[in-house]
Amino acid sequence: MSNTLYYQPMQEIEAYGFPQFQTLDHQLCYSNSSHGKTSLLNYATLESSPSNGFYTVFNSPTFTFSPGGSPTSQQESHSDKNYGSPISLSCVRDDVNEFRHKLRELESVMLGPDSDILENYENVLQGDIDIASADIDSWRQIMESVSRRRDLKQVLVACAKSISENDAFTAQRWIAELRQMVSVSGEPIERLGAYVLEGLVARLTSSGGSGGLKWKEPASNDLLSYMHILYEVCPPFKFGYMSANGAIAEAMKDENRVHIIDFQIGQGSQWVTLIQAFAARPGGPPHIRITGIDDPESAYARGGGLNIVGQRLSKLAKSFKVPFEFHCGGIAATKVQVENLGIRAGEAVAANFAFVLHRMPDESVSTRNDRDCLLRLVKSLPAKVVTLVEQESNTNTAAFFPRFTEALDYYAAMFESIDVTLPRAHKERINVEQHCLARDVVNVIACEGSERVERHEVLGKWKSRFRMAGFTPYPLSPLVNATIKTLLESYSDKYRLVERDGALYLGWMNRDLVASCAWK
Repeated sequence: MSNTLYYQPMQEIEAYGFPQFQTLDHQLCYSNSSHGKTSLLNYATLESSPSNGFYTVFNSPTFTFSPGGSPTSQQESHSDKNYGSPISLSCVRDDVNEFRHKLRELESVMLGPDSDILENYENVLQGDIDIASADIDSWRQIMESVSRRRDLKQVLVACAKSISENDAFTAQRWIAELRQMVSVSGEPIERLGAYVLEGLVARLTSSGGSGGLKWKEPASNDLLSYMHILYEVCPPFKFGYMSANGAIAEAMKDENRVHIIDFQIGQGSQWVTLIQAFAARPGGPPHIRITGIDDPESAYARGGGLNIVGQRLSKLAKSFKVPFEFHCGGIAATKVQVENLGIRAGEAVAANFAFVLHRMPDESVSTRNDRDCLLRLVKSLPAKVVTLVEQESNTNTAAFFPRFTEALDYYAAMFESIDVTLPRAHKERINVEQHCLARDVVNVIACEGSERVERHEVLGKWKSRFRMAGFTPYPLSPLVNATIKTLLESYSDKYRLVERDGALYLGWMNRDLVASCAWK
């Protein structure tokens, strides 16, 4: 399973194989070019490359530093020619009509009456309570009237409470009411409510996290596109990557050979800007080797294996004249052994845990405790820095009802934050929320035991695990922290960044969403 890929000849940047998305700025204006400086501050956002046109990806403000050390922003300009040919009014109308048609189809599939539940409910009404069909219709009209006045969040909580008390009859009544209140195209809580409702129905009918979903898994290229949009419009995700890359760059600033072990490589997009940053390092770039770990059965499959990720990153490194190797680790992180990592003498090692450890079963799921086993394995390596980025939520061992209220509060803040940066009319918004967030929501609500893979913990618990495994904190770079704080201000003043006990907490208003820290 060990395949080494060196950089290979390329014709142009499209040969990298990285998806060529339209760039997306904070006002969601599209552009196909940018000319920004590469600096060690461009750690995580997927910036456009130099003016030769390399690698068009999502565009964020490029931050450089004046001789005095204060950050300055260079916002890329957009000219009319970047938008392509003029679009006729009829084309716009057709696109809008097509979008509305697809939206109605989706809501019909998701929010149409669940035949099993409503049939069962009507049987109860007709058999046990002996209500005539006309009375049932009257009851439904009353419920529709009530639903327009009732607080949606309260109804969701009431439904979950009924399920937690095994009161299926009351839960079914709430579900019928909720179907009149939620919408994948409405207010943030209405959109979240649509996916929460799917989770409640799946739990009530014991169909599980995947059996309860009524939409199909997207193609791998589409999913990658949606993930890119999510990271661009939901800053806590993006800046979590930025802080991790910043810690690695800081730890490796004097090293000549760097080995990065990524325990959830995905598409490898996190490393694009770090390669660019190392290329701009005074004195020249180090030799970089990345070991990419990823379960071949992962939902985020690349449609061709880890070799494709290695080829993309190798060609990118070639364009920036960075010596590079890629080591394939097509294996689940829970099954990794030291011999899978290809540790070499003379290399400075960095281990990266970005949004991956919460999917590892711990002592509450299995006596094997893969979560702590993996940490102890990494501690046995000669790692100079270990980065941790996780969602700041407590859903691991909590019982169903408190776990439900925690998840509802967490994702409500996330959906509200998305509303600020991604217009509701944006045609990909539903796909982003549905395929990048909704599955996690349903899994947290509907599943138990080994079927529940979304098991978040707050940073305090992660710190305890790292300390028990023998790690000590590694301070994050003040320069990177200051840059992240400045970038957040370009999104919304409701985003916040707090430095506390050697870690960064990125959140929305009063709710922490993502926590980032480093260890050694």
